[in-house]
Amino acid sequence: MSNLLRTRRADLLLAGGVVVIDQIAKAVVRATLPLYESVVVVPSLVNFTHVRNTGAAFGLLDSMDFPLKTPLLAVVAAAALIAVGSYATGLAHHQRVARTGLALIVGGAAGNLIDRIVSGSVVDFVDVYWRSYHFWAFNVADSAITIGVVMMILDMLGSEKHVSEAA
Repeated sequence: MSNLLRTRRADLLLAGGVVVIDQIAKAVVRATLPLYESVVVVPSLVNFTHVRNTGAAFGLLDSMDFPLKTPLLAVVAAAALIAVGSYATGLAHHQRVARTGLALIVGGAAGNLIDRIVSGSVVDFVDVYWRSYHFWAFNVADSAITIGVVMMILDMLGSEKHVSEAA
């Protein structure tokens, strides 16, 4: 098997693994934690709180209600997923950090897209807070996307450094 095929298989396995772990975590939350109920994980810092996000990232558009909101968000998410996936296929074998970051992004986007298509909302449950300030609740898919984006940024910063050193 060529390096390219092994690389693509590893990328797909990582993205698929994110989807599986994300969907299992959300299924456990749906089955064990009633909507809007919380369980303290780390006192004064982290709770698991079952919430549903009908909006986009970071709760954007969550409180807005307009016709065809769910299908529109699903189409936008699917288009973004296809675009990122297409970009990922063009990365070279040696671009490990970028490929791993994109695999995490694809897996996370697919996990949230499944929720949106199946139930019209995304299950979020990790509630990080300090005193009265709460960050947006998030899930495994959101975490994978965030880590993937950070990896992509680090790769871009590192790539620029290598390009400028070579010039």
